[in-house]
Amino acid sequence: MLTVEVDKKLGEFSLNVSFVSESGVTALFGPSGTGKTSIISMVAGLLKPDRGQIVLDEEVLFDGAKGIDVRPWKRHIGTVFQEGRLFPHLSVKHNLDYGRWMSGCAADPKTFAHVVELLDIGHLLDRRPGKLSGGERQRVAFGRALLMRPRLLLLDEPLASLDAARKAEILPYLERLRDDARVPMIYVSHDAAEVKRIANRVVRLDAGRVAATGGVELLDAPFQ
Repeated sequence: MLTVEVDKKLGEFSLNVSFVSESGVTALFGPSGTGKTSIISMVAGLLKPDRGQIVLDEEVLFDGAKGIDVRPWKRHIGTVFQEGRLFPHLSVKHNLDYGRWMSGCAADPKTFAHVVELLDIGHLLDRRPGKLSGGERQRVAFGRALLMRPRLLLLDEPLASLDAARKAEILPYLERLRDDARVPMIYVSHDAAEVKRIANRVVRLDAGRVAATGGVELLDAPFQ
């Protein structure tokens, strides 16, 4: 379970959010500029809150009052950004293995083979990222994050940079990840149709605040 209760001032923008995410996929949903990526960055340890607390599976990752701020690589959280952020000089195979190596996990050929099969990327292993389509790059990014053996996956608008055809191509793989990997996910998006396919819980954000939490029915309510 992830508990987030944080404040952050970003220039003129003020973020003040409190929510809980349990199993399955929790979507952070709202218009652009409402703080979704900043929340993801704080959970990942890439952005420090001004105050508050972040707790994952009873481990305190951040506590402003107690001076606790666990380093990103010690949080065991996998993050996928909208660009994928693969290393261009490494093959797909070595990109996949990088996350596992950075997390200090021992090599596990069985798990590697399962993730490769899950995402249908076996035929891409010897290629460099520059030779991949946008959808292929994102599938490799998902695989790299999974091979870290994370206790939480953060997906920050992972389909935003793709056209409609590539989105249609990759959505089934996201559904497969959700159903097969069984790693809790926080999924950031402002696309209601996309969220309805992926998420089972919604945290609806507006102007840096949590407007509502609940099921996917919140996606159909107008913003005030």
